[in-house]
Amino acid sequence: MEKRHVLKLKLQQPLVLLVMFCLLVSCNNTKSDVVVANNTNIPVYNFEQLEPLLYTDSNKTYIVNFWAMWCAPCVKELPYIQAYADKHPDVEVLLVSMDFPKDIETKLKPFLKQKNITNKVVILDDADANTWINKIDPNWSGAIPCTIIFNNTKRGFFERSFESESDLETEINNIINN
Repeated sequence: MEKRHVLKLKLQQPLVLLVMFCLLVSCNNTKSDVVVANNTNIPVYNFEQLEPLLYTDSNKTYIVNFWAMWCAPCVKELPYIQAYADKHPDVEVLLVSMDFPKDIETKLKPFLKQKNITNKVVILDDADANTWINKIDPNWSGAIPCTIIFNNTKRGFFERSFESESDLETEINNIINN
């Protein structure tokens, strides 16, 4: 009886090791896994829902970028924002898409996956832009791309595209560290 128990344990050990190995390998997230995980649910907000995300009581740095897939300068700068965010995980990035909510599944999600954009994305769907553009910044014409960089004491507004990751980093440092 004891020999059978020992034999059974010896047979179970390789199986347990195999299961543990499979679990470890499956937990090794790649960048593409993160894309799917981060952009499976893209919420649609009106301005009233979005507005609290444009301010903080924290010293943490936030980047909020207004963009759209149809905007060439917006698309060009997205990799710079993503690269900066990847190197600075302490910075919170929110990409506010001005695209149509009906295009989330057919266009926006495939676009984000193709471009390896893992930052949080929301869609702003509020037709009354005249009431909320000035609330974001009184100097904003409504053109995109536009970016807000802020923490609890400092705020910068940029109605232009960033030409490189270093361009973005320079502006963040000018706003937050000065």
